[in-house]
Amino acid sequence: MTLACATVSIATEGCRAVSDTADIAAARLPPEQVAANFADAHPPLTPHEALVEASRCYFCYDAPCMEACPTGIDIPGFIRKIATGNLRGSALTILEANIFGGSCARVCPTEILCEGACVRMAEEERPVRIGALQRRATDWLMEHEATPFARGAPTGRRVAVVGAGPAGLSCAHRLARHGHDVTVFEARPKPGGLNEYGIAAYKVPEDFAQREVAWLLAIGGIDIRHGQRLGRDFDLGTLRREYDAVFLGLGQAGVRALGVVGETLGGVRNAVDFIAELRQAHDKSAVSVGRRVVVIGGGNTAIDAATQSRRLGAEDVTIVYRRGPGEMSATHHEQEWAQTNGVRIRHHAAPHRLLAEGGHVSGIEFMRTKLDASGRAVPTGETFTLAADMVLKAVGQVFVADPLTADGSLLLATEDGRIAVDAQRRTSLPDVYAGGDCVAGVDLTVAAVQDGKIAAEAIHRQLMG
Repeated sequence: MTLACATVSIATEGCRAVSDTADIAAARLPPEQVAANFADAHPPLTPHEALVEASRCYFCYDAPCMEACPTGIDIPGFIRKIATGNLRGSALTILEANIFGGSCARVCPTEILCEGACVRMAEEERPVRIGALQRRATDWLMEHEATPFARGAPTGRRVAVVGAGPAGLSCAHRLARHGHDVTVFEARPKPGGLNEYGIAAYKVPEDFAQREVAWLLAIGGIDIRHGQRLGRDFDLGTLRREYDAVFLGLGQAGVRALGVVGETLGGVRNAVDFIAELRQAHDKSAVSVGRRVVVIGGGNTAIDAATQSRRLGAEDVTIVYRRGPGEMSATHHEQEWAQTNGVRIRHHAAPHRLLAEGGHVSGIEFMRTKLDASGRAVPTGETFTLAADMVLKAVGQVFVADPLTADGSLLLATEDGRIAVDAQRRTSLPDVYAGGDCVAGVDLTVAAVQDGKIAAEAIHRQLMG
């Protein structure tokens, strides 16, 4: 896709490069160009392309791609069904293991999961396009069938789920299949969690996240109550008294601070808030963006924020990360994607202070870093400055435990700053389970879906004796 953006200008190192005036504005590009920039970044396979791609699969008996999938999808099985024209059967194979198979086909880092393990990589360095094939099957089923899953016979048991993200809804759907009544408490006005608010708009365009949730809820037995926040509108004790079990899919509500001078200046904001604003904007061209944008961080949030800034019309977008490219949590594929979109990535630099002009950020002074023997980024003493009228902070999110406290004490045990769970996703309280980004582990949508699925099965076993 060609972006109608101005040529990227490179800030001069070693000088006090500051902007003359704050320059944050909407409509930097014509609305039709912005709409094109935020259309589907990776269009679906045509029926013929899907058959050709499916024919490349070796259908391995001991498939390494299955081992690499957190939800354990029978990948050779669903691809074989595509090859024989059985799209419904293919989709059912996927969705039985991962009810969010449609969104995961779009947002999963397949290059480090299933496709990264594909045996084709050893021969051609080009894996079978598993993600695209998964999308082909799940999209077909969503278009042709309201729901392939039936709700189980009512058990009379009631389960509370906190959070309508991938973990919570995965858990709710599996519980509904077992016949339990599920009430989902969600703080935000829309369900979907990360899929709705935290992923780049061009990855899940055309309101796909909401269409997928509506399709999932068609099974029945799941009631979502919006505007309900744990710790404000209800507490854990109340849920435990009123429901037979509780699942917590709280995500990570906190955002790490930079901890430098000038962090509260105008034009400085959290990248997750910028991404959420874009996702909820009907007209993307109405979202304001700086002319010179600096994104601080090295994860997928930083990539999404920077790339979308460029697609809104920012002229100069730079990601700055304190370590090297190999230490970035964003995959190599995502890093290349950002650079293809005109984003510059600078490594081994940490923010030292934010420069101001009239109460608004005008630039950032960075300290060059190097890795010590333990792998920590330590300052070298050298500095450089980048001009910026907009700074997006993407240095990580954190789990906020406040809603789980009573009289100043945590109600649940924690591990590495998140909720501690066992293999069945049971917390330190026997009737409370948890999953997704609020528990220790990998922060991936597909991992959250698996957490919800495992917890639901454990809850079902507990409730039914």
